[in-house]
Amino acid sequence: MFWDAEGILFIAYLEKGTTITGEYYSNLLTRLDEKICEKRPSLQKKKTIFHQDNAPANKSVLAMGKLRDLRYELLEHPPHCPDLAPSDFYLFPKLKLFLASQCFSLNQETIAAVEGYFADLTKNQYRDGIMALEDRWNKCISLKGDYAKKEK
Repeated sequence: MFWDAEGILFIAYLEKGTTITGEYYSNLLTRLDEKICEKRPSLQKKKTIFHQDNAPANKSVLAMGKLRDLRYELLEHPPHCPDLAPSDFYLFPKLKLFLASQCFSLNQETIAAVEGYFADLTKNQYRDGIMALEDRWNKCISLKGDYAKKEK
C-alpha cells in the first residue's frame, strides 16, 4: 500500500503464492509513480521524499535503481528500528480492529471492505499518520533502535 498525507495512492493486492521480489517491487514503484502523476499532478515538479522499510525486496539492486531512476529521495530507515513504517504503527492496527468483527467469503469482499475503510478516512487522519513519523523517529533514536512502545 502506498499513501501520503492526503490519502491512498494505490493498493496492490498480492496474489496468493506470489513472493515480493526486487523485480515485483520495482514494478510497483513504476505504478506508484504513475498514480502520483494521476492523483497528485502538482507533485510532478516537486521532489518526492519516499520512505520504505528495509525488506530485502525494497533494498534490492532493482528497487534501489528504480528509486534512483524516478528521482525519489529515499528517507533512510535505520536498520534496527522496525517501528518506523506509518502503515505498521498507524494505519494497519486501526484497519485490523475494523476487520476483526467481520467475516468474508470472497477475496473481493475483503478488498471492498479495506478500500471502503480507507475511503472513509479523512485527509487529516492520513496527515496525522505521516506527522506521527517524526515522533516515532525520535523515539527510535532515543531508544537506540529498540522497539518503541505501541500507541493505543
